[in-house]
Amino acid sequence: MLLTFRNSITRCHSTAKFPFPFSPRIHFSTTSFAHNPNPAKPLTKPDLNSLVLSNYSHGNFHNLLQKVVACPSVLFRACQNLKPNSSESITLDSVSAHFFSLEELSSQLKTNQFKIDSCCFTIPPSSHKGNSLVLPNLKLKVVIEAIRMVLETVYDDRFVTFSYGGRLNMGRHTAIRYLKNSVENPSWWFTVSFNSNEMFDAKHVDKLCLIIGEKIKDEYLVDMIKTLFKLKVVRIELGSCYLGRGFPQECGLSCILINIYFNSFDKEIQELRLKTKKENPKFEANELVAGSADSLHYKPLKIYVVRYLDEILVITSGTKMLTMDLKSRFIKYLEEHLGLQVDRGRTVIHSAVSEKIDFLGMELQAVTPSVLHPAPSEKAIRARKKYLRQKEVRLLELRNAKERNRKKLGMKIMSHVYKKLKHSDGFKFEFQIENEVNQIFRTWADEVVQEYLQSVDERWEWHRMLSAGDFLSLKRIRDQLPQELVDAYDNFQEQVDKYLKPVKAKKALEEEERRAEEEEEQKYAERTIKDLTTLRVKVDAPIELIRKAVKMAGFTNHMGRPRPISLLMVLQDTDIIKWYAGIGRRWLDFFCCCHNFKMLKTVVTYHLRFSCILTLAEKHESTKREAMRHYTKDLKVSDLDGAEEIHFPTEREVKMMGDKNLSDPWPVDGPLTTALIKLASDEPPYRCVAHFCDRTETTVYRIRLLQNHLNERAMDGKNCHSGIGSIHDSLNRKCIPLCSEHISELYMGRLTLQDIDCTSFVAD
Repeated sequence: MLLTFRNSITRCHSTAKFPFPFSPRIHFSTTSFAHNPNPAKPLTKPDLNSLVLSNYSHGNFHNLLQKVVACPSVLFRACQNLKPNSSESITLDSVSAHFFSLEELSSQLKTNQFKIDSCCFTIPPSSHKGNSLVLPNLKLKVVIEAIRMVLETVYDDRFVTFSYGGRLNMGRHTAIRYLKNSVENPSWWFTVSFNSNEMFDAKHVDKLCLIIGEKIKDEYLVDMIKTLFKLKVVRIELGSCYLGRGFPQECGLSCILINIYFNSFDKEIQELRLKTKKENPKFEANELVAGSADSLHYKPLKIYVVRYLDEILVITSGTKMLTMDLKSRFIKYLEEHLGLQVDRGRTVIHSAVSEKIDFLGMELQAVTPSVLHPAPSEKAIRARKKYLRQKEVRLLELRNAKERNRKKLGMKIMSHVYKKLKHSDGFKFEFQIENEVNQIFRTWADEVVQEYLQSVDERWEWHRMLSAGDFLSLKRIRDQLPQELVDAYDNFQEQVDKYLKPVKAKKALEEEERRAEEEEEQKYAERTIKDLTTLRVKVDAPIELIRKAVKMAGFTNHMGRPRPISLLMVLQDTDIIKWYAGIGRRWLDFFCCCHNFKMLKTVVTYHLRFSCILTLAEKHESTKREAMRHYTKDLKVSDLDGAEEIHFPTEREVKMMGDKNLSDPWPVDGPLTTALIKLASDEPPYRCVAHFCDRTETTVYRIRLLQNHLNERAMDGKNCHSGIGSIHDSLNRKCIPLCSEHISELYMGRLTLQDIDCTSFVAD
């Protein structure tokens, strides 16, 4: 029998040694909330900025918790941010009626009576070797999101430009675009690696609160952040594989807190970069002799840095000694000022040319521009010429067909006119069509003349016939003829030379051909010089790790061929296809910025597609050919109305993907590591666990982590790709009710487990 899981999990009341450190002794006047906008109206970004700035004085922000976070309009905006993408919007009344009262929550925050520990739930591990997981309920998630919004308003403009992650339009692909377009001539690079599973302990939290206190004078907000860390609602584990991935064990406040904690380190790097740029100014164009060796081989000393949350990449275009000094300086700052333990064994310097380096789940290497944009091969050139010839033949056939049809139509018109003249005295039409006929013939004549004048050979032939060997060009003949005839002949010859003499046109064609050859030679010279003097960053997807992950998840056998996954056979056909489609689309979106994206396309279009076909075939006890005949290669399914739907990316869609239109991808929350199995139940329906979804037409699904089937540890980052990560093992075999819309979104990857209320589990 299904029972609510809240009775089987232990609340965080056992952590009473960490009480919420607020005191209700402070009294507030009604004028202190005069700047709060109407909660019924949607709160926009400018409104939030104005509300936060209204509490700014003497260089600091004051009382942000009571005056901004506790504002009902801010809390309602937080609810809107937490709601998954849906066709239905939420209202203030629906939140208060079905979930909790925003007015009551606002009052609790204003009077410091909000109890964090009562909103936390501890989920026991699924095995005796695992660790428990503390998660906030929906009310606490709203408060955390409101705090994140306020901190983002205060700090986002103060972060440096190379700080990525947890910021609007500053995600993974934005960082990769910077590396590909801005980094030039890298010589040495290294990544700063922290000790594995280094948690933010009390000293780190105190340091973080001191940093926040320098700009925000609000002891209640700082105490709330401390309490969240003490209750383990907010967990920051450096060097882990879940930050920025959308996992349920990741708090929405973690990213902004990491950026705040590393902000002083970023400022130190920024000052060092500016100092290096000032000491090594770039030469002006008039300071270098054109064509000299210095103008070709001058490489200014530069330092490039990219930090994505706790992943730090440092690139230099100088010597190795300079890079070693930078590494020692950065490690010293991180250890002494921020109290972090750097793994010196993994923080090593690599040659940018001869060695690859892993960053953001991708492989980086410095290559010449010809590797990134290779010249077409001889086979490609021949194919291009063949295509152009075929195009010319098709155009010639169309032109001949047009002339043939024009001739037939003209003959019909002439025949019609001749018959009218023969059988009657003049033209007697019921409709006057002379103007139309004249317009048609005038258009045809203009087109014929235009095509004729574009042909140099035909103009040359007509010019030769009209000008060569004419007796009127002889002087003794001209003297015997009337002057009017001679003038008419000279005028005619001038017109022939003007319109038919092809010398000027031939010179123009020769000049165009010569210019094209010079441009091709110039481009070849520029490519050669760039290959000798320039290096760019090439970004590759770790194909071997991806193939290993595909094999470990069961998509392929030991020979690398697609195979069915028996665990999914209990799902409906549409859900099976959506599960595969969610993995494929998330992978394609995540790695579309890579240079070897074509190889990843093969993994998706071949391994995943045919594994899905084989799973469907084995489920219905049919052959692969029968399954392909029924579902087609695009895996088409029919909805309830009989209309065909395609969820899996088609081959045409995959071919059109690439790095031309990059956008920061959805968080990759371990699509290979989890599956949702539908359960049959006759219990009363539960409410959907998606944030602020009040539907009760739900179905219970069981979360199955594939790591258990592979005998792996759920949090072992060495056995999975660093860009994918894994879900906490305490969620294994837990049951959640979901409506039809949100289960589809979850399968397709547009919804993550962080977008649902994981404290509303159901157990059997």
